[in-house]
Amino acid sequence: MTATFDHVVVDAPNIETFYFKTEANLSYTAGQFVELTVPHDSPDSRGSKRWFTLSSSPTSNLISVTTKFADEHGSSYKKALRSLHSGDAVAVSDPMGDFVLPKLIQTPLIFVAGGIGVTPFVSMLQWLAETNETRPIKMMLGVRNEGEIVFQDVFDSAHQHVTVVVDNPSSSWGGERGRVSAEMVLGIEQPSEDTLIYVSGPEQMV
Repeated sequence: MTATFDHVVVDAPNIETFYFKTEANLSYTAGQFVELTVPHDSPDSRGSKRWFTLSSSPTSNLISVTTKFADEHGSSYKKALRSLHSGDAVAVSDPMGDFVLPKLIQTPLIFVAGGIGVTPFVSMLQWLAETNETRPIKMMLGVRNEGEIVFQDVFDSAHQHVTVVVDNPSSSWGGERGRVSAEMVLGIEQPSEDTLIYVSGPEQMV
């Protein structure tokens, strides 16, 4: 499906959310992902396609993807993404994936996110807030530094408390320090037999 670039929001110095308008309604479930093709000249060995979890809510008019930029020597794809102008065309695949909310709304949930792995939870929490659906959720977010704590507005609108763990905090940081671990996760909520734990982030953390 063809989509056109609408606008970008800078969430942090190295994290940006890109919004697109699809030519037809894109039906998806919060937490699913798409393949986004950004055509550009002289693509490097990684090509012109990437997989992204949709960070938007299925109730939104626009779809969005959120990504992190490592440095100025990034891939040709990331440079092309950052160079998009309003109205530029990209290609979006059909949404897919089963990293979605369970059908039973009473199921206890623990969300564990590492860095940009927060995006499926952002989609879910936006959808819950916009549909006024309440779920029993505990959430933990691990980031490298305080500057990477993004989407606080989404957490607030969903009335979701998030335990933030900072790996390399400043001296003024008063929250949890270090890297997310199983012990930390179990410290925020002792799971029952019915609890589902969702983990999204870097492979090593997962």
